[in-house]
Amino acid sequence: MLNGALLDRVQSFKYLGHIVTADLKDDVDMERERRALCVRANMLARRFARCSSDVKITLFKAYCTSLYTCGLWADYTQRAYNALRVQYNNAFRAVLGLPRYCSASGMFAGAHTACFHATMRVRAAALVRRVRASANTVLAMIADRLDCPYIVHCCNRHVRTGVG
Repeated sequence: MLNGALLDRVQSFKYLGHIVTADLKDDVDMERERRALCVRANMLARRFARCSSDVKITLFKAYCTSLYTCGLWADYTQRAYNALRVQYNNAFRAVLGLPRYCSASGMFAGAHTACFHATMRVRAAALVRRVRASANTVLAMIADRLDCPYIVHCCNRHVRTGVG
């Protein structure tokens, strides 16, 4: 109740394009972005199939690497993260017309394009940089604390350990 009015309780809602769930997990929003990435990549692959690789790479970078609201993702399952990573790789293959079995690291390196992990690290770093540069006193207070859980999460995000 709020001022005598009954409030509806919902399991999720979309706010500024980001899906917020009752449990504050990010898997649903990651799935939203995975599907949106699939749509964008398929559209590019169809409309620009006859363009040069350079044009396709430029279009991929412009339309498929934004990963809208990914800087807000803080609590998600490895399954949701991997599903998005696989979709990102498949999107690049589709746009360039590459076979499904080609190496993801090789295709990104050959195209001088950031892989999924690099893109996510850049997005997280950009958010931390914007928070630290903000004139907002609340954000400045958060950014100045090196032990802030969210800043620690952003700084440690997508760090590979135990690569063998």
